[in-house]
Amino acid sequence: MLLSVKDIERLLRRGLNQSYFVKFDTQGYAKLKNRKGYCVFYDCKKKRCRIYADRPLGCRVYPVILDEEEGVILDSICLSRNTVSLKEKSVKGKMVVNLLMKIDSEAVERRS
Repeated sequence: MLLSVKDIERLLRRGLNQSYFVKFDTQGYAKLKNRKGYCVFYDCKKKRCRIYADRPLGCRVYPVILDEEEGVILDSICLSRNTVSLKEKSVKGKMVVNLLMKIDSEAVERRS
């Protein structure tokens, strides 16, 4: 999951250490860390997000994603994808596109 500066700032305000949850790749993108194949914030025992109220925007709009070939789609691996209305997909799709443009610009800034 890619993170925006706003996502990182929101999690820092919770008192979390950035090194715990974010990893920067060589292209300057901030990515949410995983542990044992799961998001660092996923509680496997309780089967839920430990930071749900403050989760990243990419998590909030999921299962709406942007596929480079198909455009805005519902992630086929998500079991809840059939609960998303066309209107919700449209609204969240715009959010995904705007978020990715912002994340791209932030990564470019980090590289310069």
